[in-house]
Amino acid sequence: MKFEQSDLLNALPKQFFANLVLKVNAKIAEGVDVINLGQGNPDQPTPDYIVKAAQVATAQPINHKYSPFRGLHRLKVAASEFYEEKYKTVFDPESEVAILAGTKIGLVELPLALMNAGDLLLLPDPGYPDYLSGAAIGKVRFETVPLLAENGFLPDLDKISEQTAQAAKFLYLNYPNNPTGAVATRQFYEQAVAWAKKYEVGIISDFAYGAIGFDGHQPISFMEISGAKEVGVEFYTYSKTFNMAGWRLGFAVGNADIIEALNLIQDHLFVSVFPAEQEAGVIALQATQRDDEIAKLVATYESRRDAFVSAAEKIGWYGGKSGGTFYSFMPVAKGFTSESFADFLLEKAGVAVAPANGFGKFGEGYVRIGLLVEPERLIEAVERIKSLHLFEK
Repeated sequence: MKFEQSDLLNALPKQFFANLVLKVNAKIAEGVDVINLGQGNPDQPTPDYIVKAAQVATAQPINHKYSPFRGLHRLKVAASEFYEEKYKTVFDPESEVAILAGTKIGLVELPLALMNAGDLLLLPDPGYPDYLSGAAIGKVRFETVPLLAENGFLPDLDKISEQTAQAAKFLYLNYPNNPTGAVATRQFYEQAVAWAKKYEVGIISDFAYGAIGFDGHQPISFMEISGAKEVGVEFYTYSKTFNMAGWRLGFAVGNADIIEALNLIQDHLFVSVFPAEQEAGVIALQATQRDDEIAKLVATYESRRDAFVSAAEKIGWYGGKSGGTFYSFMPVAKGFTSESFADFLLEKAGVAVAPANGFGKFGEGYVRIGLLVEPERLIEAVERIKSLHLFEK
């Protein structure tokens, strides 16, 4: 017997990174020492204090049972207290916090929970590819909002047409930004709140890289802005702040209506997250060594950024001085597209980078560099690229 996939599955966008992984693995299979700068998977281990907390919690029989559908109350309290401490915002743990098995779930399921077929969703371009999956699963229309270098890779809300703004139901924002490394300003977020209120558009802030800011600057939370809780929510993941990508844990905070919709759809799809993992999540947010561990992680990424950018500038390759995240956003060499440049570097230099057109039309002309190897390997990658004479005048 043969079973056909549903129309919904067939409508999903192709997984951009799956193709990249295939190309890299094929090169490695040839015996090439590939320096993989195309990935977005944190390379550092989860801090030991979190691992030990999970080990203790896993040994407790109470945690072998189903979690409460909407997560442990103490984790919601810890998330609320974390935001109050870090961003001076207050949330009711029960009505304004949702526990998630990774924030990707929340971002993808949101259109299904809060939009109807044909509603309009506004997405950043370039942007995280799985936002498109959410639009497809929710069967909603989407339009993209360009993120351009001349505007600091911030969307120009004034250039969104009146017709589009009136029709839109939600706008996704992501700062610090993947793939550009741009950071949002307080002025921009204040403008976004005013724009959202004017057109009655919900703001969905993807704060995945919220802990990773450089040059002495802490990234701003959208929820810090007056009125933000009225117009939207913010997603915070453990993956980047605590190197817990494989653990799949995160939460959303903000507008109670949006939080209730996220909780309700998860009541039907999941039974929350392994309780022992949630217990570890509480400790991650509350432990006294938390800020020291985060500071060490940020320093690691900043030193890698500086090493890469300095090496790249020496060969005439300029760009990528990101304000946050663990990425550098670099222009391609003259005569190349994003895809052909990435393929050329892999084939001729054994360096894998992510072609930024995979993040949207306005990513064309750039590649994303993942700062997820040691500085020595980043410098070696640049030296290999130097030997190709692509940036010589």
